[in-house]
Amino acid sequence: MQTDIDPRNLIGRKAFDRNGTKIGTIDEVYLDDATGVPEWAAIRTGLFSRDAFVPLEPSELIEGTLRVPFDRALIKDAPDFGVGRHLSPEQELQLYHHYGLDVAPPPARPDHHFGRLAGHDEA
Repeated sequence: MQTDIDPRNLIGRKAFDRNGTKIGTIDEVYLDDATGVPEWAAIRTGLFSRDAFVPLEPSELIEGTLRVPFDRALIKDAPDFGVGRHLSPEQELQLYHHYGLDVAPPPARPDHHFGRLAGHDEA
């Protein structure tokens, strides 16, 4: 998605799935803690329903509506963490897995034995 869009301008917009089926209306936008870039949208899926989290990347804002490249059924089955609260890294990871999106692996731990010669103990 375009990252230069003000997340406040997404609130209240309609969201549609990849087949053009209406999902609902965007209630909230969640920003990445490190970058401040909009990362998730909470979409109200119906009058008596709950909010479903959808990733803003790879979604697109087209003609004033959010187009989410997933089926409505998958979106409605997304883990429910409630809205108005911070998403923990574990919750975000669950959402990424739910949508089948790749998540960067954690950085490799430094090899403390790098540079040592085989068969030589440290002093």
